Amino acid sequence: MENKEYKFSGFRMSGFAALFLIFAIIGLSIWDFATLVGDEVPVLGIVGIVVASIASAGFRTLEPNQARAMVFFGKYKGTFTEEGFWWTNPFYTAKSVSFRARNLNADAIKVNDKTGNPIMIGLVVVWRVKDTYKALFEIDSQTMTQTVKVGKGGEVEGVGAAAGRMLAFENFVRVQSDAALRQVAGMYAYDNNNGEEGELTLRSGADEINEFLRKTLNERLAIAGIEAVEARINYLAYAPEIAAVMLRRQQADAIISAREKIVEGAVSMVHMALDKLKAEGVVELDEERKAAMVSNLLVVLCADESAQPVVNTGSLYN
Repeated sequence: MENKEYKFSGFRMSGFAALFLIFAIIGLSIWDFATLVGDEVPVLGIVGIVVASIASAGFRTLEPNQARAMVFFGKYKGTFTEEGFWWTNPFYTAKSVSFRARNLNADAIKVNDKTGNPIMIGLVVVWRVKDTYKALFEIDSQTMTQTVKVGKGGEVEGVGAAAGRMLAFENFVRVQSDAALRQVAGMYAYDNNNGEEGELTLRSGADEINEFLRKTLNERLAIAGIEAVEARINYLAYAPEIAAVMLRRQQADAIISAREKIVEGAVSMVHMALDKLKAEGVVELDEERKAAMVSNLLVVLCADESAQPVVNTGSLYN
């Protein structure tokens, strides 16, 4: 479909100049009423008052990063983005949209990773409206423009059309973020214990996965003219039903890894001790005594607690 996002090209003028003209028309109308003679009908005064009343509806005030989609009796006429005080045709319907960035901190959801393990994962999204035409007319944002909310005291507070539209956009981003997060989480394993060695995982590949998540989300938000400036996983954990089991497995893996380091170091130290004893001629040991020495050194070096030494007061072979 052709991109209909373009600048407003209709007539516009400075709001202050228009305000001066309206005051001038009102002044002429008052003068016409004041100089009325006899039964004359103040046509000029009546017309002036009607024109001034209608024209006063054409004032527009725009702040930075705000826009108004201009619609003339159902036909889209462009987006007014020039900040300041302006006057346009009062018969235009102006739909306010904000270009300012917004945060969405989505609650953690339960999904299955690539290996089928249930995990809890959440994300935070920084988003903003990029295309006003798509945002206003490609998705049904009109049904929420009259949303109501309940105040602290229980009273019902109305939400204006502009705020309602932004709530509709936020709801759209929330739903699509949930879908994109489920899609991305199902493509990767939680960690390397569940995936292949060197494979990108949810825990190890934060930057790459966040970038892929942002691109995936932008593909879903494009239809609504919304852009995800940033999307990051801000919560990642195993689901409660398997968290305890996975913790024990991680502890076991840590113990095994530590034991491997200890044994590797102990064997290296024993080898070094035997080589130095032989090289310096301190003592000659047969194979049986070497085996006994190796066994004792490994027990001392690999034990969880400090070994209690036993002093041999006899000969080497007693």
